[in-house]
Amino acid sequence: MHPVDALQLNFNPNQMFVLNIAMAFLMFSVALDVRPGDFRKVALFPRSVGVGLLAQYLVFPVLTLGIIWLFRPPVSMALGMILVSMCPSGNMTNFLVHFAKANVALSVTLNAIIILSATVVTPAGFLFWSKFIPESEALRKSFELSFSEMAWIIVRLIVLPLLLGMFLYARFPGFIARIRPWTQRLSLLIFFSILVLALAGNLDNMVNYLGFAFVIVAVHNAVALGTGYFLGGAFKLPELDRRTLAFEAGVHNTALGLLLIFQFFNGLGGMALIAAWWGIWDLVTGIGLAGWWRGRASQPVLS
Repeated sequence: MHPVDALQLNFNPNQMFVLNIAMAFLMFSVALDVRPGDFRKVALFPRSVGVGLLAQYLVFPVLTLGIIWLFRPPVSMALGMILVSMCPSGNMTNFLVHFAKANVALSVTLNAIIILSATVVTPAGFLFWSKFIPESEALRKSFELSFSEMAWIIVRLIVLPLLLGMFLYARFPGFIARIRPWTQRLSLLIFFSILVLALAGNLDNMVNYLGFAFVIVAVHNAVALGTGYFLGGAFKLPELDRRTLAFEAGVHNTALGLLLIFQFFNGLGGMALIAAWWGIWDLVTGIGLAGWWRGRASQPVLS
């Protein structure tokens, strides 16, 4: 066993309470951009939505196992990679797609579907794909993993805030329009606060193992971005849809991943390090890629 597999981060009940509240607020801010009619927009681009779901739920997890096989990271880090791959799209996805001048309607629709389906897909996908990690059986068996408990956490902290935000917009559209910009800015601040909170008091231990995570996360994230874009190309989707799918597959809600790690895996250090660094790195690459595509938006794109 690698030393990082035995590392556990300290996270007291008060910090866990703050993390839960912050996670719910993050998803509430996302809901302010979602309308019930967005789900019906699947009919506008069914193939793009289908390819996005294929990239998110099948191709990227399989490629994640390939990266694990290639790099042979410590088992706890490999578990973190699988968990990240099964987390839904990040709360920054719609902003990045808008900034990149890609297909915002597709992003909102696909993001809403992925978030709602995370109730089932995230716990079921993790429990399924993690079985294929070499030498992981002993570590997996050391934790009591319950599909129903993981699903209920996701319902409380993702689905219910999402539905509440949609309901409030339908009843009070003027008020929601006024608070939306500030709510979403505050949600971004909260996201980074979650990362800091997760690492506070454990920084020395985490820095000792950062070298193991840096390259793996960089490769994993690049593969995630490429999965959406190139799979869209393989299915001959329009260029702007391909760019949208790059962000949908490449930006993940690692705040949810951290919450699940502290809730069900006793703050397992290798998993937390992967999820926390992912949360930072995918924003760096996402903003960089969005800026590059935004600069090329005036040039004609191939359909």
